[in-house]
Amino acid sequence: MESLKDKTARSLFWNGFSNIAQQLFGLIFGIVLARLLSSHDYGLFSMLLIFTSLANLLQDSGFTTALINKRNATDADYNAVFWFSLTMGVSLYAIFFLAAPWIARAYGAPELTAGARVLFLWFLFICTGTVHNAILIKRLMMKEKTRADLIAFLTSCVVAVTMALAGMAYWSLIVQMVVQGAVSTVLRWHYSPWRPSLRFTFAPLRHMFPFSVKLLGTGIFNVINDNIFTLILGLRYSKSQAGFYSQGRKWSFMVYSGLWGMMANVSQSVLAQVADTPDRQQQVFRKLASFMSYVTCPCMLGLAFVAPELTTITVTDKWAASVPYMQLFCLWGIIAPLNNLCTNTLVSRGRSGVYMAGTIALDVVQLAVIYLSAPLGIYQMVINYVAVCFLWFFLWLACIRREMPIPIGRLLLRDILPYALLALACIGLAEPATAPICNVYLRFTAKIALVAALYIGALLAFRSALLRETLEYLKKLTSNRKQS
Repeated sequence: MESLKDKTARSLFWNGFSNIAQQLFGLIFGIVLARLLSSHDYGLFSMLLIFTSLANLLQDSGFTTALINKRNATDADYNAVFWFSLTMGVSLYAIFFLAAPWIARAYGAPELTAGARVLFLWFLFICTGTVHNAILIKRLMMKEKTRADLIAFLTSCVVAVTMALAGMAYWSLIVQMVVQGAVSTVLRWHYSPWRPSLRFTFAPLRHMFPFSVKLLGTGIFNVINDNIFTLILGLRYSKSQAGFYSQGRKWSFMVYSGLWGMMANVSQSVLAQVADTPDRQQQVFRKLASFMSYVTCPCMLGLAFVAPELTTITVTDKWAASVPYMQLFCLWGIIAPLNNLCTNTLVSRGRSGVYMAGTIALDVVQLAVIYLSAPLGIYQMVINYVAVCFLWFFLWLACIRREMPIPIGRLLLRDILPYALLALACIGLAEPATAPICNVYLRFTAKIALVAALYIGALLAFRSALLRETLEYLKKLTSNRKQS
């Protein structure tokens, strides 16, 4: 029988493969779209994302996480959540369809009326796949989930580029999201063994509601917080400025989401499976935090290091104004996965109330900081936003310390900081060595090669256990593939 460690390693591999592949293809197609579209197009599209995020939260209402964390979920539980999500999805589409003209007037962009009504079709597809997605995650069926995600992503990218080449501007971004949602949902139905029935009762929702409603309330605050910059920029600044911010955040968020996406579903399921044994759970938490730092620190700091060259090579200097935002969000991309790991741990222990209170408090502080920083400019607002995220990590650790015997000092000094300091040292050595290179392509390549070589070389010199385990697992995976 496969052990939890083996299941976790296999799931991490498939989740990692999925996210790396999506980010790689996203980079390629993103470059093409950024060259074909303008900052105005991206600005228009980004203004609608807060509504899709809110609708996704409302149709789910925290029940997906409740199903994942419920030890003995029954068919009645799955059925109740499915019909609830479907009802919410249809209702939300009707509401937002009618509200589309008002949304367009608020942004001063009449063309958004039709665009919003098409984009919001995404609700209707996503709401039918909520339970199937939960089942794939709960059973650690990451190979199947990877196939669904990659096929949906590639299909939507091809559609988007085709439309952009035909001159359909921001419509290509809207249709891309709808197509991805539709294909993803169809494939989740295909891979999931569960099917809904017409015989259902909403009674199971009452048992999950006290847990899920806290996640819903927290999620709403998170969505507002995550999209507040786009909202402010859309209302107070030009569409081009919103586009530069959106593009800078997009590239850093692409890498962050790939790295956290590798961990998110796996960490939630694994932490829930060891929730009854706090000592073992704290070991799992430390291992996940260490692995996360080992991967995210060189990737996010490295992206910030090559951001100017990457922008020039991929989307040309017309997007140069987006580089500072990309670099700031790379710093955010280091701490955000650790914050998410902390909140996943609290949820796995049934402390959704603590998660809700801490997240709402964080969001309120960040909104206040953004409001007070507004007169200082967009860049300062982002700096303050990122600083609050770093400070809040210590609050999350204090909350977790009440739940299990986690050694905070050892976690910081042995599991997290060494990888951050090592990555910074490698970049510090690579900067003067690559600065004299005039050709932007050679400088970009040299930066990546040198930092990677220094980082891996240092891990080998220090006999890193994580590097050894990574190489052993890849060797084992290669060996198994050859035998099969």
